[in-house]
Amino acid sequence: MVTTLFLKTFTMRRKVKNRKRALPDAQYNSQKVGRFINYIMLDGKKTIAEKIVYGAFEIMKEKTENPNPLEVFDLALKNAGPQMEVRSRRVGGANYQVPVEVRSDRRQQLAMTWITKAARKKSGKSMQERLADELIAASNGEGEAVKKKQDTHRMADANKAFAHLAW
Repeated sequence: MVTTLFLKTFTMRRKVKNRKRALPDAQYNSQKVGRFINYIMLDGKKTIAEKIVYGAFEIMKEKTENPNPLEVFDLALKNAGPQMEVRSRRVGGANYQVPVEVRSDRRQQLAMTWITKAARKKSGKSMQERLADELIAASNGEGEAVKKKQDTHRMADANKAFAHLAW
């Protein structure tokens, strides 16, 4: 009777069931673009964020001579999204950086975050131009967001000796 109490105290983490999905944007009817607009948005000013993203897409059309900026955008997200990352795990009083595979929704979230941060960090141009430049660079496999991805992969590769500690 006492042993069953100890067994029942250990519980697994529950699955997240109802995740909110971003609404598709008005111009391209894409959920990814709608979510990206939400990442660009500051202080709840969605119309300004939409102007920035759509303006960046127009600049991308001119610079890449590709009539569909969504292809460049998707390629940029694919190139900037990491496959592996490290998570801190405490084992026996020591913290280990354990490499784990990144889920697809988190991969997309990290890529969008890194692209927006890289665009905001630059100076001298408008946000539309900075964002367009970063998206074009990421689609070509260059830029700060892709560098951040490579650093993350390098860190995961360096710590693959601790992969057996993954949960």
